Amino acid sequence: MTNRSADSVVTFKHPFAIGAHGPELPAGAYRLSVEEELIEGLSFAAFRQTSTTLEVPAIGVASAIRQYLNITRDDLDAALDKNDGAGPDAS
Repeated sequence: MTNRSADSVVTFKHPFAIGAHGPELPAGAYRLSVEEELIEGLSFAAFRQTSTTLEVPAIGVASAIRQYLNITRDDLDAALDKNDGAGPDAS
């Protein structure tokens, strides 16, 4: 199966939470990675999203520990809508 990944940056202007029970994270620019796999058997190339990962803490924040939070696209979109944040920018 063919896989592909795309990395981008998502910016939050205010502190935010991903999902209903997630911890509040500070405002900033965060790395976002999306993994997709090829849907086989079609007459054209189509991909299905298999994972979305947000790297914490934000870009430019010094930290000895980095976490990668598996999130849903719906939770990300909801957090951006509530935050007046900027969507993913292609990197």
